[in-house]
Amino acid sequence: MQSVLITGGAGFIGQNLVHAWCAARPDDRLTVVDAMTYAANIRSLESLIADRSILFVRGDIRDAALMRRLFDEHKFTRVAHLAAESHVDRSIVDPEAFLQTNVLGTFTLLKAALDAWRSWGTIDRARFLHVSTDEVYGSLGPNDPAFSESSPYRPNSPYAASKAASDHLVRSFVPTYGLPVLITNCSNNYGPYQHPEKLIPLMIIHVLEGKPLPVYGDGSNVRDWLHVSDHCDALINVIEQGRSGETYNVGGGNERNNRDLVGLICDTIDRAFAADPNLSARFPSCPATAGRSTRTLIGYVTDRPGHDHRYAINATKLATELGSRCRVDFESGLGQTVRWYLDHEEWWRDVTSGAYKAWIDKNYGYRIVI
Repeated sequence: MQSVLITGGAGFIGQNLVHAWCAARPDDRLTVVDAMTYAANIRSLESLIADRSILFVRGDIRDAALMRRLFDEHKFTRVAHLAAESHVDRSIVDPEAFLQTNVLGTFTLLKAALDAWRSWGTIDRARFLHVSTDEVYGSLGPNDPAFSESSPYRPNSPYAASKAASDHLVRSFVPTYGLPVLITNCSNNYGPYQHPEKLIPLMIIHVLEGKPLPVYGDGSNVRDWLHVSDHCDALINVIEQGRSGETYNVGGGNERNNRDLVGLICDTIDRAFAADPNLSARFPSCPATAGRSTRTLIGYVTDRPGHDHRYAINATKLATELGSRCRVDFESGLGQTVRWYLDHEEWWRDVTSGAYKAWIDKNYGYRIVI
């Protein structure tokens, strides 16, 4: 049995990891910390909190006193650090918030773990997993090989730069202090409970509401898509079986350009409406209610600054060393994701009210339709 701290556990990947951890390791004691910013949603964790499967703490990882107290009270032997500002467009508008959480917050957590494990004499048995992104590597050309763990860091947005800085900071605690850390760099995640500012849920919800689908530039930007369940399985495997001090890339092996991806989302929704007449009554603004292709909603808008053209992940190390391989086929996973948003209208309508709408208007309202 391990005592586990999961930071950012009310975020998209975090809450999926909490559920995966409880299922895979039910004897572990989980403490979940989240600052509950705009991207967090505790609803999926409520049943686990109610039956005391987890302890939830609303708090900021920059709060050194809180972090020290939690380590003292719960004697953590595992830390899965996911708390981060992660929305690229917001990092362009307000980069300071990303430095505060992603860099200073990570340092505060590292220091709390180091001090606690040193004082208890348990540093050799503890594990600190820092969850990062492939965006730290920058952008690939069409024919470039996929990113490996030895790829140079070339971040092109304030978000990517803040994660690159935190990666370097985490790694430095290995040779300097002997902290048993691991780092993962993942490709684009998708799946249930993803905040609707991200591309896939944004497009799904806009289709259902009959709103334009704003695709940046000419839609040729390529991403490697990773189902969140495959990612969570890999994270648990890495923290328990990975070699301390190592980095592991986690990728889905599913490269798609944004133009084709949005078209596939539209086609998936069209098929769902054709198979389920009840959807037309629930979403009357969707073109599919009248039998029209939802691809008619696709439009192209001016690109965002510093937009990386292509990401691709080489996850060979993860597969050969730890046996972690993706199990979710992309088309099947996307279909399941579309179905989840169709079945959880109350969840996303609650998330997309108020401040969310103001942000969407701010980020996309000024962009010129191409």
